[in-house]
Amino acid sequence: MKKLTIAATNWMEQQGLTIGLDLGDRSSHYCVLDESGRIVVESKTATSPKAMEAVFGGMTGSRIALETGMHSPWVSRLLSQLGHEVIVAHARNVRRIGESRKKDDRLDAQTLARLARIDSELLCPVKHRSAKAQADLSLIRARAGLVRARTALVNTGRGLAKSYGQRLRGCNVRNMNPEKAEALSPELQAALQPLLAGIEAVSEQIVEYNERIEKLAQQNYPEVKLLKQVKGVGTLIALTFLLTLEDPHQQRRRSVSAHPVGARSTAHLRTVRSGLRLATMGTETGGTRRKEWEETSHHRHRTKACGAAASSLGQRRSLRTPAQEPDRDCGGCVGKN
Repeated sequence: MKKLTIAATNWMEQQGLTIGLDLGDRSSHYCVLDESGRIVVESKTATSPKAMEAVFGGMTGSRIALETGMHSPWVSRLLSQLGHEVIVAHARNVRRIGESRKKDDRLDAQTLARLARIDSELLCPVKHRSAKAQADLSLIRARAGLVRARTALVNTGRGLAKSYGQRLRGCNVRNMNPEKAEALSPELQAALQPLLAGIEAVSEQIVEYNERIEKLAQQNYPEVKLLKQVKGVGTLIALTFLLTLEDPHQQRRRSVSAHPVGARSTAHLRTVRSGLRLATMGTETGGTRRKEWEETSHHRHRTKACGAAASSLGQRRSLRTPAQEPDRDCGGCVGKN
């Protein structure tokens, strides 16, 4: 981290500063502009709570702009607690940075500072969820990670057995355990029993997560009961929906805003329910359903394309000039003079 001299630290006492902060995994660059837009100082600091507080904790309240990323949630909360106005820019919508050919952390920090100084709306600002909502949502995402890991382990075990000309008994991944390998050959049992024991342990952890999520919804989120009135929506999907939105009043798009149960169309509820189910269950069932949908969609589009081609060909064949059109009055024959 670059150390600031005594003369350079005077800028911390100035008013009306605008700061651009380009976050990195290990270190972050920042650029400070005064009221006239002149660069006061450029430096970098470690991406850690202690280092951030040491740099930005001793200055007066300023406007700080940063991009969305892995570290942006906790950094934005920390800077807000220090008394700064924090603008979290949507990384994909800031084309001046995302589509720039000069990828440099120092230049990105300058761009963030200048855009924030001109107009904060140019950064397409977003609002991160609270620390509590992020922690509760992490519980669901951790469970989804275990589901994906279990799916990969089960597919590995089934693939190894099939390549040996044998099959594991049972199709329910929740009941996969070393007993499923009893019908296999001895050498294959020795290879798969530790794998199946690991699958059984992961399944037990998933059940524990389910209990914790159910308890969390009952204690802290009474709105889950309202969402569960919709057919096919359970605790997991309802809680994911609530934690994803957190504050329904800040959403601009009607497609993601909160409405009373029953006020939305059935088609919309099916779309939300299906999307959240795939997001919360991991790839256990999502991959199969997605593949079936793609195959069905491909077949449907192919059929439609073939029908359109046949219709177009039929129209071309049916188009004839008046000289080629037979005379219906004389039975299709052209009369002679």
